[in-house]
This record gives sequence, C-alpha cells and structure tokens, in this order.
Amino acid sequence: MLEQLFGSKTRVKLLRILFRSPEKSYYVRELTRVLDSQINAVRREIEQLTSIGLLLEVMEKQSPEEEIKAGSTLRKYYRLNKNCLIFPELQALLLKEQLAGEEDFVKELKNKSGGVEFMLLSGRFTHDDRAPSDLLLVGDIKEKNVARLVVEYEKDFGFSIRYTIMTKQEFFDRRYVMDKFIFSLFEANHVKVINNFDL
Repeated sequence: MLEQLFGSKTRVKLLRILFRSPEKSYYVRELTRVLDSQINAVRREIEQLTSIGLLLEVMEKQSPEEEIKAGSTLRKYYRLNKNCLIFPELQALLLKEQLAGEEDFVKELKNKSGGVEFMLLSGRFTHDDRAPSDLLLVGDIKEKNVARLVVEYEKDFGFSIRYTIMTKQEFFDRRYVMDKFIFSLFEANHVKVINNFDL
C-alpha cells in the first residue's frame, strides 16, 4: 500500500525501520544490511529524507573496536527528527499500515496453517518485551506453511517473529504442570485470536 503512495519500496522499508525505534541512530551500512538493499539506493533515500528535515545527520564517537575497523574516531549517523512537521502524521500512517499488515498475516495464518485450535499473539504484536514468544499456535499445524508465512511477513515489516507451535496434547500437558514458558506468555500482554479451548 505505502509503496504505491511513496513510489519507493526502499523508502517505505527505511521508514518502517526508523519509526520502529525513533530514538535510535543508524549509519548507512547498518541500514543497508537491515534493509537488504543496495547502498546507493539507501543513500539516495537518506539524502531525500534529510533534505525535507525528517532525518538528522549526527556525528558520533565510535568504540575503539569500531574505530580500528573504520579507521576514524567519528562516524556519521542518521536518526529521526521528532520536531519535523510531518513526524506525527507519518508515525500514525506507518502504525496503521503495520496493523493492517498484521491483520492480513493473522488471516493467512488462519487459512493456511492447518487445524489451528488456539492462536495467541504477544511480544512484538502487543509491544511487550517480557513475552518469550510473539506467536503461539496450537493444534494440527502445517509447520512449513507457517514458516513460509512468517518469512514473508518478516521481509515486509523488517523484524523477526519468534513463533512456537505445539500440539493440543503438549499445550495442555505443559499448562497442567504450570510450565514457565506458557505462564510467561499468559502473563505478558497478549491477544487470543483463536480460542477453541475457552481459556
């Protein structure tokens, strides 16, 4: 959706990364690796975003190890300018797009991962770092389909998803013994997308 609006996949991926951690500063090669894009394409997008005031260019002192590798004590970093006039609107737009993408991901999981009897979202999906997994699927699950869908989603949104698959028997056995992993998932912020067990 946003690729059509902005006219550049690289720019959209870059904005997703930057807005996911608005406080963080990045250097060009780091962004190139994260985005899996050509360095010239990333530089071009950074220049455009800097020229409109959305990105700030800052020089930061490097650690001794980085200094040896780069041959310089300072490195040029880029970070979001929260004082930019369009910052709040872009942040809201990217959040809405992420939510729409998450809905599509959940629909695809429901339709293509087999007999899902219980699906719980936590961690990245609910912005809770305490959760030991982002996604729990319980039932007769087609693991290859889930793995493929997760990889596609990770490419689109630029972050990895920790997922867990269990049979119904394993889930209830672990729940019965008050398994720490299961307990932690239910203690963290979570959303039960499919709940055939009435938990």
